[in-house]
Amino acid sequence: MERTISVEEKIRRAEAIYERRKQGNNRPLTTVSVNTNKDKKDIKLLKKMVIQILVCMAIYLAIYTIQNNQYVFSEDFTNKVNEILSYDTNFGEIYNNAKNKIMGLFPNNQEQNSEEQNNEEQNAIGGAVEENTTEGPVDVTEPEQEQELSQTEQDIQNVKNTTTFIKPIEGTISSKFGQRDTATGSVPKNHTGTDIAANLGTKIKSATDGEVVLASEEGDYGKHLKIQIGEVSIIYAHCNNLYVKQGDIVKQGQEIAEVGSTGNSTGPHLHFEIRYQERKVDPESILEL
Repeated sequence: MERTISVEEKIRRAEAIYERRKQGNNRPLTTVSVNTNKDKKDIKLLKKMVIQILVCMAIYLAIYTIQNNQYVFSEDFTNKVNEILSYDTNFGEIYNNAKNKIMGLFPNNQEQNSEEQNNEEQNAIGGAVEENTTEGPVDVTEPEQEQELSQTEQDIQNVKNTTTFIKPIEGTISSKFGQRDTATGSVPKNHTGTDIAANLGTKIKSATDGEVVLASEEGDYGKHLKIQIGEVSIIYAHCNNLYVKQGDIVKQGQEIAEVGSTGNSTGPHLHFEIRYQERKVDPESILEL
């Protein structure tokens, strides 16, 4: 049999249900807070670390480039850069060239400037002439240019400057230095010395100090001597007898041989020959024979 609920019981139950529902609606919610500050701090540290790594890599790359520039730049490129940097730039000349090119675009101004420049030059010349006329005549002759000496002239000058000579014998010059007309075909036309005719057996004196570097009886020179002093050498040829031998040191004026007619010779005489560095020079340009 169904239980009968009183009105008071129904009211009490309704109030209990209301209280439970009220408590259910006001139940506190659990909230979870996310800490975003820590994430932001970690991102800043990461960025800072990346920047430091990039800076270190850039410094290392710069140092490597400086130390190993021959691998980065070719040698030709480096040389070209050094060559350009070594140029002595004349900024005044660059300015004048640029100015002339710009003025060339305006022919009227260029003609006017050239006329003014010519007038200034004429006035300057006129003033200089007036000043010179007050003081005296002006010598406008240009100095003579010093002509270059030929090799033969240089050799003669060098022989005179380095060596003193005396006459080896007294006699008559029978054949001069250079080209000559010969009576026989056996005598060479280009004479390399000076022939001094003298009696057979006449004593020959050394024209200079020096060392006997050759004493020979062979060849067209017959019995002959070659005496060396510095870069100058003297030949005494066609001798009758030789008084010195190779390796002897002779003094100026010492008797070294006798006049003869040995070798390719047409009569008693001394073939006297002077050389500078083995180039023949005219003995009469060195001393009076």
